[in-house]
Amino acid sequence: MGDTNGQVVAGGNGHGNRLDQLDEPTDVLIDKETDSLIICDNWNRRVVRWSRRSGTIQGEILIDNINCWGLAMDDQRYLYISDTYEPEVRRYQIGDKNGTLVAGGNGEGDGLSQLNWPTYIFVDQQQTVYVSDQDNHRVMKWNKGAKEGIVVAGGQGQGYALTQLSYPYGLFVDTLDTIYVADSDNHRVMRWPKGAKQGTVIVGGNGSGEGANQLNCPYGLSFDRHGNLYVVDNGNNRVQHFSTE
Repeated sequence: MGDTNGQVVAGGNGHGNRLDQLDEPTDVLIDKETDSLIICDNWNRRVVRWSRRSGTIQGEILIDNINCWGLAMDDQRYLYISDTYEPEVRRYQIGDKNGTLVAGGNGEGDGLSQLNWPTYIFVDQQQTVYVSDQDNHRVMKWNKGAKEGIVVAGGQGQGYALTQLSYPYGLFVDTLDTIYVADSDNHRVMRWPKGAKQGTVIVGGNGSGEGANQLNCPYGLSFDRHGNLYVVDNGNNRVQHFSTE
């Protein structure tokens, strides 16, 4: 906290497909058990793990031949990965290459059993999978073992109304099942309470721009344990911090 210079912990050797390189990584999580980073190395079509121990100069491939975008890990250390091309979300045990289908997998479309370009995902303690169904402009919830999902945000076509989303990306779901979503093309972060038919804007929503109350294509979002919100403000090449108190 307070650093003005970051430290490279993975990649940093130009874009490429060597084990010491990444190419357009889209998501990352920390596996505390092994003190390592797990990274969606998107353009290399692989998921890689980099140890956080000093002296690490390259990663190892966990899963390859996957058009990965989003990552999540549950309390049992199962890894969940969204595949934009298939389009589906699969659950993997670390070391398993095939995984189990947990969302989508029925071809591209807007049916309740389908996804269209799934990006970021969130998994709760019940192994419920939430997924930003980007090109369907909605967030879907798939209960464990379900054959189809439930629309929990958007799903009313692409648009700017409070009932709509436009290319949703980053996701966070709190213990009350309130959904927070980066509504990228609307340049805002929205909150959708459980069962709500429309959301409220909590950050942005003032058009695309670089002002303190503006965002430009927000991608990722996260909360710390004090409830502060962090937003990857992609089009402005910055990460923004917002106090939500």
